[in-house]
Amino acid sequence: MKNKNYPKHSILAIAILLTWIKTYVVYHTSFDMKIENVMQQLILFMNPLSFLLAAYGISLFFKSVKVRNRYLIIMSSILAVILYANVAFYRFFSDFITLPVLFQTSNFGDLGASAAESIYWTDVFYLTDVVLLIVAMKLLPTTKESAIVKPAIRRAYFVIAAAIMFLNLGLAETERPQLLTRSFDRELLVKNIGTYNYHIYDIYIQSKSHAQRALADGSELVEVNNYVRSNQAEPNYEVFGTAEGKNVIVVSLESLQTFVVNEEMNGEVVTPFLNELTKDNDTYYFPNFYHQTGLGKTSDSEFIVENGLYPLGGGAVFFTNSGNTYNSMTEKLNGKGYFTNVMHSNNKSFWNRDIMYNALDVDKFYDVDSYEVADGDAVNWGLKDIPFFKQSVEHMTEMQKPFYSRLITLTNHYPFHLDEEDQLIPEYDSNSGTLNRYFQTARYMDESVKVLFEELKAKGLYEDSIIVMYGDHYGISENHNEAMAQYLEKEITPFESAQLQRVPMFIHIPGSDQGKVVEEVSGQIDIRPTLLHLLGVETSKDMQLGADVFSKDHEEFVVFRDGRFVTDKVVYAGNVCYDKETGEETEAEACAPYIERAAEELEYSDTIINGDLLRFYDEKTGNLLIDEAAETK
Repeated sequence: MKNKNYPKHSILAIAILLTWIKTYVVYHTSFDMKIENVMQQLILFMNPLSFLLAAYGISLFFKSVKVRNRYLIIMSSILAVILYANVAFYRFFSDFITLPVLFQTSNFGDLGASAAESIYWTDVFYLTDVVLLIVAMKLLPTTKESAIVKPAIRRAYFVIAAAIMFLNLGLAETERPQLLTRSFDRELLVKNIGTYNYHIYDIYIQSKSHAQRALADGSELVEVNNYVRSNQAEPNYEVFGTAEGKNVIVVSLESLQTFVVNEEMNGEVVTPFLNELTKDNDTYYFPNFYHQTGLGKTSDSEFIVENGLYPLGGGAVFFTNSGNTYNSMTEKLNGKGYFTNVMHSNNKSFWNRDIMYNALDVDKFYDVDSYEVADGDAVNWGLKDIPFFKQSVEHMTEMQKPFYSRLITLTNHYPFHLDEEDQLIPEYDSNSGTLNRYFQTARYMDESVKVLFEELKAKGLYEDSIIVMYGDHYGISENHNEAMAQYLEKEITPFESAQLQRVPMFIHIPGSDQGKVVEEVSGQIDIRPTLLHLLGVETSKDMQLGADVFSKDHEEFVVFRDGRFVTDKVVYAGNVCYDKETGEETEAEACAPYIERAAEELEYSDTIINGDLLRFYDEKTGNLLIDEAAETK
């Protein structure tokens, strides 16, 4: 009679409740995740539940109570191990486990060496739910006979589980729009969809990538190779090698668009230092230079610059294809005796950089742990640009020469908030707070670049360096077209929207006296061959789609990741062909020859990345390794 005093599935409910509570407590005690508002707290509390309902709910398909309870204990133990593995990994790497990490055996030595220090006596807590579940099974009187769960009850149960999952995703999407396509910060994923769901998502992404890779072979490179060779640009030997042997400093200017350069906002000069650089005798300035990023934004721009390939259209290549073989600019410069590094005062796992930089052959990553973030110096996810540049130059003084440093700025980042002491100009006065603040953060960025130049001169690095700076992606999206129309004093048509994808690029070579404004249409994909040629490095055998902007063969044809394109004559946007000079709609025939080619070029790039085809290519000889590929299949 005692059995009737307890719900039939009380053990199932206890298993779910125990793991749910434990996971939520672990979120707050073992992971350093920033919770900014009540909604984020609610999502964090809810996100383990949908997975736990599904995972433990499988027990409802077992007829035997004994088998059902055994399954619950096994599942509880597995989830305890998964959670604890992430905790132990997080203690050492400040990151969550991902499949590429597990397959990188070079990491295991570090893990093993730190294992003893990563284990505390309090870690027995991570088995608390398993122990309590076993105790509950022993103490609670339950029926020993087989108990078949009616299909209707199972259906209702899993409908509730699905409803909670969709509620969780809905709230997460509200808090962080396009979470699964725009954000590949593992901490953000765990905060919104939970540890367990994150691992399922990671398995899906990696499995999809590996499946495409497994089906590829070197023969697919033949057509791509023919296209690359037919569109290659011969170096301009009047410029080739003019920066040979110099240190290389490449600066990614966060969200900086060309519309603020050499312009004013309500009488305030927005970029005074950059304005001077556009007229400097040692600076090449490119006002018709376009970003070509996709959903990966800054990480996409890094990928383009390093590889001369387009990013992927449906996700961040830094996340989906970090295990590929690449022929990066970093690898080329390593071969020339450069010390290669990336400097970014952010968490190393953001956009999966720690993994991707290994694939790009970067010698050292100076992440946030390499910087001192004093009170008042933090912004967004790291250090304000001025202290960042100062400390970065200090690091450069200790590097072996020559060095190749890529610096990634942070301050001019959405939502463009600045501390009062950093506001050098007033806000704009449109109906968009985002655009209003953007001018202030752009002005701060300009000041930080001035500091960078001053620090390089003060530390004796300036004369022996070439400094390349480029805007990484747009800062003001089309959601603010009304405010942009007010500032630009013209309607934002699809043509104007395409023109707003222009970002500034500067190539500064101290002492060259060759600086000028280069009006030609160019894009981020052209940076790699341009810079390597300036350094005297041949690229004729490289599998890249960009072209040296100084070459007489450089074609004024820039393809956007979404299929839009710009030439010196036309702009194709919104499925409409525009005359580039007038901005007026023109006959479709003017764009027709380029439409298919733009799609073809994007497809070739995707084919290389998704199939990991560069593993079948010898960049030293330019030969396709088809025979070797056949042997591995």
